[in-house]
Amino acid sequence: MSTFISEPGTRLAGRYRLEDRVSDTAGTTLWKAIDETLARPVGVLTFAPGFPRVYHVVTAARAASRMTDSRLAQVFDVEDAGDRAYVVLEWVSGESLDDLLAAGPLEPARAAALIAEAAQALAAAHAAGLAHLCLTPRSLRWTAGGGIKITGLGVEAAMYGAHADDPSVADTQGLGCLLYAALTAHWPGEDSVYLPPARYVDGELCTPRQVRAGVPAGIDAVTSLALSGRPWRGRPPLTSPAALADALAQVAPATPLTPPPLAPRSSAGRAAASHAAGPGMPPQPQADTQAMRTRGTPRTASPRHERREIGKALAGIVIVLVAAAIGIGAWTLSHSTGSQAKQGGTTTPSPAASGVAVLTPVSAHGFDIYDTTGQDHNENDNQAPRAIDGNPQTAWQTLFYVNDPVFGGLKKGTGLILDMGKPVKLNTVEVLFGPTAGADVQIMVGNNNALSPDALANFTTVATATGIPGNDFTFHASGSATGRYVLIWLTKLPPRPESPKHNFEAEIFNVVVRGSG
Repeated sequence: MSTFISEPGTRLAGRYRLEDRVSDTAGTTLWKAIDETLARPVGVLTFAPGFPRVYHVVTAARAASRMTDSRLAQVFDVEDAGDRAYVVLEWVSGESLDDLLAAGPLEPARAAALIAEAAQALAAAHAAGLAHLCLTPRSLRWTAGGGIKITGLGVEAAMYGAHADDPSVADTQGLGCLLYAALTAHWPGEDSVYLPPARYVDGELCTPRQVRAGVPAGIDAVTSLALSGRPWRGRPPLTSPAALADALAQVAPATPLTPPPLAPRSSAGRAAASHAAGPGMPPQPQADTQAMRTRGTPRTASPRHERREIGKALAGIVIVLVAAAIGIGAWTLSHSTGSQAKQGGTTTPSPAASGVAVLTPVSAHGFDIYDTTGQDHNENDNQAPRAIDGNPQTAWQTLFYVNDPVFGGLKKGTGLILDMGKPVKLNTVEVLFGPTAGADVQIMVGNNNALSPDALANFTTVATATGIPGNDFTFHASGSATGRYVLIWLTKLPPRPESPKHNFEAEIFNVVVRGSG
């Protein structure tokens, strides 16, 4: 069987006109094409000369073409005769799972419903003797019609030579990876191009509840059972997509698959690839997906779409206008009445009169100066912007430490550092912590953010609190020190709600800095 080099404008079988090259992967090319007979877009997979797995791919495609489940992207046509082998695939218009997670994790019930649908679809495929074996966040898509599609069934495994001793267990673990990603916006398998890697402690994968507050215990347990393929906390393993779908139905309320909030990425090439069915980017073969390991520096989360940025900008303008209106009203009132606010019988100047205002940080980063945990000075740095995004549902978290609230005895402290963009003098720092009490925290200012063991010498402490009760806490700064950087330095961690006797971790959901610049 030979192959050919195709170009835009090429017609296959007198009906499939190749239009746009979507991707080139492992000796194959995915095209967006037009089926001129039925006047519809399709995906066409062609092969480079000498590609060694053409027979395997076309054989797998023929097998997949027999599937009629609407949740599985269809194979329309297969040709292996002469010098023009190709596969014609359904063109799926929609958003992939990693697109859906660009704005953060999904609500747990929705995540469970999404993966339960995918598990049911793969259960139907397994009943017909087919497996996927290459599930990634790009394999699961939310379609324009309001449902899910799984792309690449059988075909991607043939392209990459992926195989498994037990395909049922392999696909269940792949679905577990997708569920973990939907709950945490982190990927627990081998490196994902668009999602940051999952967190590991002492070689053990953190469960979704350890990564994100609010994940129900039942969904957390099902995720761990699917990922591990072995008993977990006294419960038997989940070893088939059908068993996973049933387990999710027992622990998650029935949730209609309404469209999740989307924040598509801005890259035009990425957006084009996200609409294609079948293999558009190289998937991670299942054998690699199962090889979980301790991670180093997490990657920065993917950027949002321009529309999201425009929305933020408009929201900022509205806030400024409202603040200006309030300021004018306050000025008018104070001048018309000649009165001042009084407290305890003494005159208290307004924040505007004393020069105190809300100060907006330019950026936020984890500040792990000791780096005793092998994370390359990375205390979940990719999460740090969540502490200043104004959303009280998203948080920066320290790593979690065992047996000792002083960082497991590994180091003296860690912190979250805010770059204010210019020297500031602090008045108050309001921090929304997690719900558990016990953190010891210092607020510092300085002008040097270098990561080194003696870095604290560059900072001046302006506020201190011990045994913080959790939730919203306001630090009142003292002294006249100024600095460009505001450091929230933790020297003792509160216990984690799930295991208060053994595991310790701090969470910061929001920070509001007030002072003068």
